[in-house]
Amino acid sequence: MTTTESTTQPVITLTDDATAKVAQLLAEEADDQLALRVAVRAGGCSGFSYEMYFDSDTNSDDHVATFGTVTVTVDPASAEHLTGATLNYSDGIQGAGFTVDNPNAQSSCGCGQSFS
Repeated sequence: MTTTESTTQPVITLTDDATAKVAQLLAEEADDQLALRVAVRAGGCSGFSYEMYFDSDTNSDDHVATFGTVTVTVDPASAEHLTGATLNYSDGIQGAGFTVDNPNAQSSCGCGQSFS
């Protein structure tokens, strides 16, 4: 989990596996301007849900960090819920996917996509 460059202290950290998978997905998009945006939105079965998508827009108040070739952006409102969190990717026998280990979540649902 090494940050190679950061314009602000990383709000969320990417594991090496997550960085590699996001880099692979970004390469398939073939757009050098895209970054991974991680956000928290109201909703989901536990009150808040995680949202991740590729975005070419960066706002002046976004938190921005770079992990290898992957740039991650987080808006200020989401940063309040994500500070100290870690994004991981696993490709195991039980299924592949991204998971967020968030120390700010008091509880989470069974699907792992929402928290309170």
